[in-house]
Amino acid sequence: MKLLKWAIFQQIIKLLAGFAPKTASKLLYRVFLKKRLNLDNPQTLNEKIMWLKLNTYKNNEKVTTCIDKAEVDNYLVKLGLESLIVPKYFVVDKPHKLNFAALPNKFVLKCNHGCGFNIICTDKTNFNEETAKSQLQKWLKTPFWRTLAEINYRHIKPKILCEKYLEDSNGNSPNDYKVYCFSGKATHILVCTNRNQNDKPQFYFFNTDWQLDRINKDSIAAPPNFTLSQPANLPQMLQAAETLSSPFPFVRVDFYVVDEKLYFGEMTFTPSAGLDADRLPSTDLMFGKMLELPK
Repeated sequence: MKLLKWAIFQQIIKLLAGFAPKTASKLLYRVFLKKRLNLDNPQTLNEKIMWLKLNTYKNNEKVTTCIDKAEVDNYLVKLGLESLIVPKYFVVDKPHKLNFAALPNKFVLKCNHGCGFNIICTDKTNFNEETAKSQLQKWLKTPFWRTLAEINYRHIKPKILCEKYLEDSNGNSPNDYKVYCFSGKATHILVCTNRNQNDKPQFYFFNTDWQLDRINKDSIAAPPNFTLSQPANLPQMLQAAETLSSPFPFVRVDFYVVDEKLYFGEMTFTPSAGLDADRLPSTDLMFGKMLELPK
């Protein structure tokens, strides 16, 4: 799709998201996945994520709390999982309220109402505060939910978080462990590696017994007997994921492990906005069969 056509299409989606999210979702599905969205009898994970977004998750207060990066900590505290919370220095609603002088040399700034709104500072002496404030202000005014008609993000009040920069004792960024949960049961862990390398990140699926499951491109391409080091706190991770996900038909719960310390990352109810064209069709169908939709 050429740039002009894509820009027009984006504006149409943003407009439709407000009053016709089903139509917007069908158009997005056609463009991204090159096929019709089946909402009458959804079968794949992508289709069922779309169905949940449009029916169960769109006005669910608990869902809104759990995807709000500023409010989800309260959910963890209620469940006795406060030890997993990444330390936060500030939570503010305006960039000018950030006190950069009180921050350590490394920190992370992010907005709470969407994905990709992150600024990572690894050296405060070379950090441009005014540029960061300008970018944060732009993000605060961005209605993220309209971009891909993710109406489950619609009711989040935009805020800015400043939290601890996570790195291990060798200065490396931690692996990202994305736990797929269906009706409160963890079934697979998608491990994201090489996040701080020059090469692109790699993704490997493991089952809960930490055996490589060759159900995505990187896992299939891995050599025979390939594995990754199993985190020592895998049982704690899986238990936390199941506790957090228990009220929901589907959610992906993300974690980090830093020097054997487990941290909660986020809860994602609509991975890739239900438009994951990279997921293998057989895997999309397999996960779809695991997801039982509400009657």
